Amino acid sequence: MQTPTALTDRYQITSHLARGGMADVYEGQDTLLNRRVAIKVLHSQYSSDEAFVKRFRREAQAAANLSHPNIVGIFDWGQAQNTYFIVMEIVEGRSLRDVLKSEGALLPRRAIEIAAETAAALSVAHRAGLVHRDVKPGNILLARDGTVKVTDFGIARAWDDSQELTRTGAVIGTATYFSPEQAQGAPADARSDVYALGVVLYEMLTGRPPFLGDSPMSVAFQHVSAEAPAPSSLNADVSRDLDNVVMKALRKDPAARYQSAEEMRQDLLSVLAGEPISAEIPLPAVAAAGAEDGTRLLPTMPPPTALPDEVYRQIEEEPPSQVPFIVTAFALLAALGILVFLLFQYARGAGEAEVLVPDVTGQTQEMAAQTLRAEGFVPVLIPETNEEIEVGLVIRTDPAAGEEAPEGSSVTVYVSSGPAEVPVPPVVGQPLDVARQMIESAGLTVGQVTPRADATREEGVVLEQSPPGGVRVGQGAPINLVVSSGPESVVIPDVVGKSERDAVAEITGAGLQYRVQDEYSEEVAEGIVIRTDPVAGTEGIIGDTVLIVVSQGPPPVQVPDVRGMTEAQARAAVEGQGLVFNVTAGRQPVTDPAQDGVVVSQVPNPGLTVDKGSTVTVTLGQYQAPPTTTTTPTTTTTPTTTVPED
Repeated sequence: MQTPTALTDRYQITSHLARGGMADVYEGQDTLLNRRVAIKVLHSQYSSDEAFVKRFRREAQAAANLSHPNIVGIFDWGQAQNTYFIVMEIVEGRSLRDVLKSEGALLPRRAIEIAAETAAALSVAHRAGLVHRDVKPGNILLARDGTVKVTDFGIARAWDDSQELTRTGAVIGTATYFSPEQAQGAPADARSDVYALGVVLYEMLTGRPPFLGDSPMSVAFQHVSAEAPAPSSLNADVSRDLDNVVMKALRKDPAARYQSAEEMRQDLLSVLAGEPISAEIPLPAVAAAGAEDGTRLLPTMPPPTALPDEVYRQIEEEPPSQVPFIVTAFALLAALGILVFLLFQYARGAGEAEVLVPDVTGQTQEMAAQTLRAEGFVPVLIPETNEEIEVGLVIRTDPAAGEEAPEGSSVTVYVSSGPAEVPVPPVVGQPLDVARQMIESAGLTVGQVTPRADATREEGVVLEQSPPGGVRVGQGAPINLVVSSGPESVVIPDVVGKSERDAVAEITGAGLQYRVQDEYSEEVAEGIVIRTDPVAGTEGIIGDTVLIVVSQGPPPVQVPDVRGMTEAQARAAVEGQGLVFNVTAGRQPVTDPAQDGVVVSQVPNPGLTVDKGSTVTVTLGQYQAPPTTTTTPTTTTTPTTTVPED
C-alpha cells in the first residue's frame, strides 16, 4: 500500500508504523494543534461497506469518550475522499506482543502489573457500556515510562457486527484469545474481555498461550472444550493464588468467571500485596465408586455447543469421531468385569461369616476407603450435601457402623459435598440495608463491603456484587459488595502556564474530564494554558469536565496600505500594527514628481492577514525627469531662374 502524504488539510502523514487486519497505522502531525499523533487508516474493503462505516463511526465516537491513563486516547475521526481514519494518541514504546516475542515469559510481578492496568482500562470501558472484544498482546502498548495503554476500543465491535461474518469460513478476531462464547458465535460481553485478559496473563507467565493448534479452528475448539494446564505447571515461579486468578478468568462458563474486570484487578493487586484473594479455590471432589485412592470425580461440564456454520467452514466436512464408540465399548467391558467380580465375591462369600462394618464417620474419604478395604469390604463413595459436616468427610455408611455384612460386599459411604447451593439474589441498585436483608434471607452472608465514589449513584447504593445475581453458591457463602460513597470531590489542579500536554495529563490524573479551547493571546506564548474553567482551587466532582483554554499566540493582523506614504509615515503605520518595517536598498524610478520619496510598492499586499512580527517590505520612488527632445529647423531652397542676356 502506497503511503499517503496528507489526510485533509489538518493531518499530515510522516511515516508508516504498522499494518493490521483492518487498517494501517501511520505516524502523523496535527498541523492545527502542532502535535504528533497516530493515524489509523481503514483498508479499502471496509471503507466501501456502508453498514460497516456507520458502525465504525458510532463506535469510534463512543471510544473517544473514554478518558483514562491506561487507554489510548482518540482525538478525532474523519473521512478523506473514500478513506476513513481515526486520529489517536501516539505512544512511545512497544506492544506487549513484541515484548513477548523478544523476551518470552515475564516475571510474575511485571505480568501482574500489566494485567492489572489492562483490567483498569477494561473496567472503565465496561462501565461506559463498551466491550473491547479483541483483547490481545498486540492491542496492549507498553510506554517507555512503564505505563500500560490499551488501544482499539470499540473498533472490534464494528467489525464483529459487519457483513464479513456472513461469509462462509470467516473467523472473528484472533482465535488465540477467543472466549468460548465468541468461538461458538454467541454475543460477547464484559466477561468475554475478562477471559481474553486471562489468556494474555497466561501467556505472559508461561511464554505461550494456553491453547495451541495447527489452525484457528482447532484453537477455537480447545477454548470451548479443553481445560488448560495451570500456569505453575509451566513456570514454577507462579504462586498458587496467581494460578487461581488465571484459572478463574479462564472458566468456560461466563457465570463462573470474574464478573467484572475490576473484580479481577482487585485480586491481582491482592496477589501483589500478599493478601487473600476472592477467587474460589476449587475443592477436591469425591472419588468415584470403586476407584483407587486419590482418584477424583471431575466436576461435570456442560457439553460444548456446536460452532455455527457461519463462523467455521469445515466442521461438517470432518468425518464422525470414533471416540464415543471407543469410550462406550471400554465402559461396557469395565462394567462387565465389575459384575463378574461381584458375582464371584458373592458366590465365594456365601458360606463365609459376616464382618462388622467399622465406624468411619468423620474420616476423610481416602481414609474411610482404606479402612473398609482392610476389613474386606468394597467401598462405594457417594457425595451428599450437608450444611454441618466439612466437605470431603464421611457422613454415614450403609450398612451402618456396627452392623454385620458379608466379607467382600459393598459398603456405601456418604461423603459431604458441603451445603446445598442456592441462587444469589441480584442486589445491584439496591440500598445497602435492603441488599443485606435480601442476601441474608437467601441463606447467604454479606462479605466484604467496599466503598467507591460514583457520580451517578446515591451514597449507600450497591454498584457491584460478587458473585453476581443468579449464580448458585453454597449456603452461607459470602457475597462481596461495592457500595457507592457518593460523588467524590476533587480540587481543580492549577495548570495555568503549563503546556497543553502537561495540563491534560494533570487534569485526567485527578479523575476529571477535559475539553480544550484555543484562544489568541498577546501575553501568553502559543501552546501554553491561559486559564481553566472552573478555575484552579475550585472543588469539583470526579468525572466533571474542565475547560482548558490554550493560547494560539498573538492574533493575526491585516497588512496596512502604505502606498503613497513617506517613509516615516509608512514606518509608523506598519510598526503600529506590530509588524516589522523594511525598505529596499534600491529605489524605483518614477516619472511623476509626486511619487518621489514615497512608497510605490509593498510586500505583502495590503489587506492580507499575517502573524504579528511579520515583515512588510516597501520600495520608495525616485523621480527622474523625462529626456528633452531637440528639433532641427528645415531649410527650403527656392530655385532661381536665369534669364539670358540679350
